[in-house]
Amino acid sequence: MTHPSDSSTASATAELSTDDDLHAKWQRVVGRRSFLRGVGLAGAAAVPAGALFASSASARAASITDGDVAILRLLAAIELIETDLWEQYNELGGVNGGNPAYMAALSNLDSDMPQYIADNTDDEQSHSAFLNAYLRSKGAQPVNLDAFRTLPSSQAKGARQVGRLTNLQSLDVDTSWYVRYRSTKNPDLGATFPQAVEIKRQPAIPLNDTDTPPNLPAPVPPANSKEARMQAIANAAGFHFAYIEQGGSSLYSIMALKASSLEALRIIVSIGGVETNHFSLWHDKAGNAVAQPLAGVTDPVTGVTYPDLNKKGGELNQTNLILPEPCEFLSPDLPACSIVRPTVDALGGAVATIASFTADRLFAGQSAQFFRVVNKLAHDADAATRQAS
Repeated sequence: MTHPSDSSTASATAELSTDDDLHAKWQRVVGRRSFLRGVGLAGAAAVPAGALFASSASARAASITDGDVAILRLLAAIELIETDLWEQYNELGGVNGGNPAYMAALSNLDSDMPQYIADNTDDEQSHSAFLNAYLRSKGAQPVNLDAFRTLPSSQAKGARQVGRLTNLQSLDVDTSWYVRYRSTKNPDLGATFPQAVEIKRQPAIPLNDTDTPPNLPAPVPPANSKEARMQAIANAAGFHFAYIEQGGSSLYSIMALKASSLEALRIIVSIGGVETNHFSLWHDKAGNAVAQPLAGVTDPVTGVTYPDLNKKGGELNQTNLILPEPCEFLSPDLPACSIVRPTVDALGGAVATIASFTADRLFAGQSAQFFRVVNKLAHDADAATRQAS
């Protein structure tokens, strides 16, 4: 994951401020600070007061530690965020999507793209619903981000006009994962990787029907600027799909190391395996955007170009290498091993994930309170430590 700019870091890592009245009430209920301090504000209007201030004691009585709850709450928040972005992709480009031109451009990456988008959306919806239901079953506070569904929808044909948590209309997509997973080096041991494709301020969904008419054909190569614009948007989506899911692969692996209860560990590794499966799928499709016959498309508005990476030569560019290359693991003195990477908090943990999403401009337009809430969840999850029974 990349590091955001200084301004993004400042907003993405802002600490959740303590409300005096809330803190006083919390102190009366449990007598100490805990993982719930301030975080329940996002869902305060939708959750009864008694539930908002549910004590960690109830979670402990149900054989789940405060650390496990912090981890699962963070993962629930991430899944709500992923659900929001995948729903936008699905409305426009899924198998039942409402934008034929976008669906056709996505299908140039793979004819099954609309079905895969729909399936990925179903998976994320199930993850967020399960995690919140599990938290409730243990007497712990679920995560509700509905108060932050304030970002505008696309105005293109097929998009529902509802408030969004995420912004897919001007992304800075980190494509360094493409090089990282082809390299024998490991970011955990200090390696850094260049961008495979420079994707800056690029929409990954059509913005409106004037910019990208919904009934455009999608020839390969595009025959005019409108067609090139739509294909460049679809190509950005292909890379963004993989970026999102590779981050989830690392995040779940890192959170698993912190889990205390076997049941929490079972949840984390079971969902995490699906995130990795998603990444493998989208890794393959992204490569098609930078291979013949589709390579060479340039967005006439943003100037983003998708080169033929195979022409550069070498395994770091080869588009049909989609399985993780064996790399250094734990120590350069040990044999190379094919793994999910990174596997350390600083590069792929909860705070790093929120910072990376911020650098991606996924939250462009969100409120300061949103950043306080999600970063509090992230700090609590990273602070969790395994407690052996």
